[in-house]
Amino acid sequence: MADQSIPQTRTPEKAVNDGVSESASKEGLSRRRLLGTAGATGLVLGAAGGAVGYAARPAEATPLTSLGAEEVMFHGKHQPGILQGLQARGHLVAFDLAAGAGRKGAAALLRRWSETARRLMAGEAMASDDTDVARDAGPSSLTIAFGFGHSFFARTGLEKQRPVALDPLPDFSSDRLDKARSNGDLWVQIGADDALVAFHALRAIQKDAGGAAKVRWQMNGFNRSPGATAHPMTARNLMGQIDGTRNPKPTESDFDRRIFVPSSGDPAWMANGSYAVVRRIRMLLDDWEQLSVKAQEQVIGRRKADGAPLTGGSETTAMDLEKTDAKGDLVVPLNAHARITRPDQNGGAAMLRRPWSFHDGIDTDGVPDAGLLFVCWQADPLRGFVPVQRKLDRGDALSRYIRHESSGLFAVPGGAAEGEYVGQGLLEG
Repeated sequence: MADQSIPQTRTPEKAVNDGVSESASKEGLSRRRLLGTAGATGLVLGAAGGAVGYAARPAEATPLTSLGAEEVMFHGKHQPGILQGLQARGHLVAFDLAAGAGRKGAAALLRRWSETARRLMAGEAMASDDTDVARDAGPSSLTIAFGFGHSFFARTGLEKQRPVALDPLPDFSSDRLDKARSNGDLWVQIGADDALVAFHALRAIQKDAGGAAKVRWQMNGFNRSPGATAHPMTARNLMGQIDGTRNPKPTESDFDRRIFVPSSGDPAWMANGSYAVVRRIRMLLDDWEQLSVKAQEQVIGRRKADGAPLTGGSETTAMDLEKTDAKGDLVVPLNAHARITRPDQNGGAAMLRRPWSFHDGIDTDGVPDAGLLFVCWQADPLRGFVPVQRKLDRGDALSRYIRHESSGLFAVPGGAAEGEYVGQGLLEG
């Protein structure tokens, strides 16, 4: 978990009225047009002769808030779900192409997926056979992005188009990877600010796959809901830490160079795309929570309360790596996670982190299966993720309290233009 700030949560604006007309109601409305509005059943309490009676009364219609109405465009320079802020609910799913699907089958699948993504992100229903799971909701910032794994290119006869940057990640000594939950031919990232909207998209993508591809693995994640804090702030992870404070920002002059493949990049079909590293990192919470707050702060190198470096200041204050205490010891230990992951300690290596937390139940011995679905984006993983992870692998104090259980690397091409589908330049080029 690198010391780079996660995109901040959003604070919802005041509620807005969608202004649904009577004629539109008769025709049947899309989710985007607010077919159903959120409401609550009122509870009326009364006392008579010592008895308490409960009477339900219908609540007045509540207009869709700006949180539910927020829409992310499917078409654009980059695929959705990279630059947007953190979303409350996420699903990561990898597919393997069916035997014989080949390039033609893959192209048809990406065409279907892209059209479904476009419709759902606009708050519309699927073109056919919609499940109605999200019928009453707005778009809720839904994003759907697609990527290709290393194995995809051999299955489709496109080995010559496989990017060098997609070469398998090196082995790390701390890895305990489950191959069945790693890699895959195709990868889909789904995010939304409403759980039903996100699930609806997941189900739609799975149904669209039909006989062309089958699910290899699927993971569910969550973040703090936008507006849950008094003001936008960097999120906390399941260890209670403010998780990262140095994410690259789009306002920085070299942001695009570090995160996206240039328009003149090689191969051409990856122009304006990015590479996603996906890691399921289990947190050993029982061990972590036995540490005192001071000990936890020594492991991370930052204060738990506000994310400020142990050398003082606020969350965004630069860390003084040379500062010592009265005994002459470094205030930020040499093996502190925040020290090791600093870009200026890794040759400028940078990655845009956009993860989710996960909790998949409690084991029979009472240990929570919980942690971080780590997703990071970079123009080249050999210059982004790999050098940082190698340093962490050699002596990160946090490594005692986490376990990398699955891994994947995916080439995520640039966004689709109007009338095109994601990956068209690869599959029809």
